[in-house]
Amino acid sequence: MKPILKSSKLANVLYDVRGPIVEAARQMEDEGQKIIKLNIGNLLPFGFEPPEEIVQDMARNLHESAGYSDSKGIFSARKAVMHYSQQQGVQGVTLDDIYLGNGASDLIVMATTALLNDGDELLVPAPDYPLWTASASLAGGRPVHYLCEESRGWAPSLEDIRAKITPRTRGIVVINPNNPTGALYPDDLLRGIVQIAREHALVIFADEVYDKVLYDGLRHTALASLSTDVLTLTFNSLSKAYRSCGFRAGWMVVSGDKRAARDYIEGLNMLANIKLGSNVPGQHAIQTALGGYQSIVDLVRDGGRLRRQRDLAHALITAIPGVSCFKPQAALYMFPRLDPRLYPIADDREFFLEVLRATRVMLVQGSGFNYPDNQHFRIVFLPHEEDLREAIGRLAEFLADWRARHGAAAAVADSAAAPPVAAAHA
Repeated sequence: MKPILKSSKLANVLYDVRGPIVEAARQMEDEGQKIIKLNIGNLLPFGFEPPEEIVQDMARNLHESAGYSDSKGIFSARKAVMHYSQQQGVQGVTLDDIYLGNGASDLIVMATTALLNDGDELLVPAPDYPLWTASASLAGGRPVHYLCEESRGWAPSLEDIRAKITPRTRGIVVINPNNPTGALYPDDLLRGIVQIAREHALVIFADEVYDKVLYDGLRHTALASLSTDVLTLTFNSLSKAYRSCGFRAGWMVVSGDKRAARDYIEGLNMLANIKLGSNVPGQHAIQTALGGYQSIVDLVRDGGRLRRQRDLAHALITAIPGVSCFKPQAALYMFPRLDPRLYPIADDREFFLEVLRATRVMLVQGSGFNYPDNQHFRIVFLPHEEDLREAIGRLAEFLADWRARHGAAAAVADSAAAPPVAAAHA
């Protein structure tokens, strides 16, 4: 029988957040082993429940949720998103500029599909949230990665962005607050990105899903608030700040010069109509979430659970010889670096498969976020403090044994004498 092959569009699609290491972990669980999962930002399994008023509002509206909604979403939710955008300082947003989807991921795929022709290029950060690279590839485009610099607190390099622009470049993705690094970009950097987009007529895709998950009193600036002329699509959802990943409720806001983008917006409307609409019960949670008490503040403030777990995870991971890490300013993740003098890793996926099998701790290697080395990995600091201590303790024991087995112990003293890569930003 002739083999049935997958589409060639999948050749550059990578999603190791749920990739081979997860499959290996599932097999281990089937064998009765207990895995500590530090691979994905799924909040509920770690005891982060959605606000009760959101659940109640969804329940009250279930009897009205069995039919299709408008292709862009229900009126009350879209109006709440419109007001939220206006509160962030985004000008010129109307109800017609709001699209609701099954999470931000649904809308990201829609937006890239509507924009990119075969061979068109989309600028994506490295490291990235891999859905962006995947969606550009699936749309027939070519993801081009610009570098975020660890030595500068994982800030994007404006010089590298400019160097990567070609006549085929159609847009630029900005993930702020950033997944996987936890960086929060300063306003001058954001204005620099807006200026580059303005000069080259690029569409800005602003992924701002973690805009309320902020530490140390820092504030987030909505990228769309910094211009009225650059077409900007902003993505957000209930998944993280409202601990409602499974409700699949996200939104996209179109702002900037919409007159020049009429044809593109017509394409967005066509794709929204093809979908018929998104999950209606989840839509009913949006107005309550955006207008109600922002309980995320209690989790990220000094003494809050997320703040404590971030501080603990960072202290534990940077206490391991040869491990340095920028201290996250936002989001739910950190992106540590293994000193190559102590850990000369040839294949980081195989390395973290070995970590999983030896420690029963599941992590995601840095190349899974399209970062061009084998020395980084992402930690999710959602588990309770005792589980974080256990997981990072197991990792520390594994790394000590690995150094001994690979003759790297002699380099520990040299590594300790050198400043960590991101110490200035910790």
